[in-house]
Amino acid sequence: MINVGQVNHLEVVKNAEFGVFLDAGEFGTTLLPKRHVPEGIQVGQFIDAFLYFDSDNQLAATTETPIAQVGEWGLMQIEGVNNTGAFASWGIKEKDLLIPYSEQRGRLNVGQSILVYVYTDKASGRIVGTTKFNKWLDKTPANYTANQQVDLIIAERSELGFKAIVNGEHWGMIFSSDVFGKLFVGKRLKGYVKAVREDGKVDLSLQKTGVAKMDDLSSKVIELLEKKGGFLPLNDKSAPEAIFDAFRTSKGTFKKTIGGLYKQGKITIEKDGIRLN
Repeated sequence: MINVGQVNHLEVVKNAEFGVFLDAGEFGTTLLPKRHVPEGIQVGQFIDAFLYFDSDNQLAATTETPIAQVGEWGLMQIEGVNNTGAFASWGIKEKDLLIPYSEQRGRLNVGQSILVYVYTDKASGRIVGTTKFNKWLDKTPANYTANQQVDLIIAERSELGFKAIVNGEHWGMIFSSDVFGKLFVGKRLKGYVKAVREDGKVDLSLQKTGVAKMDDLSSKVIELLEKKGGFLPLNDKSAPEAIFDAFRTSKGTFKKTIGGLYKQGKITIEKDGIRLN
């Protein structure tokens, strides 16, 4: 089955001076321009190509990788605005992504970087973008468990912290008290479910919570000490940034963890770092 708006594995069926023709199933054949054709490709071989509709609404192919395919989110920059909507840089030189005015939560300006969801408009068949995410999220119950690891995309900043998209399916919130390190719209990272409320809203954390958090970090500290010959130049006096770079955790959690390891006799805390016993 051919999926327009996504990368497809397509057979080369004909060579031409200006490129090769690919078998696009029910769409017939489509041209892959010469500049995108891998050297030495022959008829009968297959190419991974992204399919989209060009400005004339004709099927087109490219080996360039878009920032986001249909069904995905991506951080894009607005390149132009007209009476139809805004046009975002999609990662494809020949084609910007249209974000119609009806799909904008607020008016978009040239040069602005925004998170965009890419989908196929059922009425027109066109691939477009939207910044109205609510209609794509929270369509199924949030059946997560505490400390479950999930994939996050930071979607927006609020007075409470950061709203994030969880596993591409649900809204979640990282409260300011749980934020450490640098977060920004469009950032992708791993996180953990802190709790699922009765109303279905998901509270998130950037590290495991409770005893599981401490146990997980303890293992990481010991593992890194072993890899580094038994010494790390980090202790309870180190800068939060240095601790975050090494373990993706807060200074407070790190201090409690190495304190526990010290009491267990597993490490020694020295003036310039920690040492494995």
